[in-house]
Amino acid sequence: QVELVESGGGLVEAGGSLRLSCAASGCTPRFIAMGWYRQAPGKQRELIVSITRDGRTYIVDPVKGRFTISTDNAKNTEYLQMNTLQMNNLQPEDTAVYYCHAYATSYYNYWGQGTQVTVSS
Repeated sequence: QVELVESGGGLVEAGGSLRLSCAASGCTPRFIAMGWYRQAPGKQRELIVSITRDGRTYIVDPVKGRFTISTDNAKNTEYLQMNTLQMNNLQPEDTAVYYCHAYATSYYNYWGQGTQVTVSS
């Protein structure tokens, strides 16, 4: 069984920073990519950042320049098991539940339990 464990959410004032981490455990497949989605109240879950096994990143415009995704995959490019999302200059509109996602195939993809990020103005 595969589990994605997230950590690092919380409450921060506007302009502050938070770091989210996601680690996969269990009998994990060879993930092609990992990323973060977020879901604000009353809105759909949306992809905001992702990183592939070979280090390519995708970042949506609303968080570009403020959010950075990275892994410690430098030692082993075969397996993507964890990632870190550094979030700087957080704004109230970044308030949401953040979900880690790991993708191997359309059938084998997994979600974390979600972590709340709240930014006060």
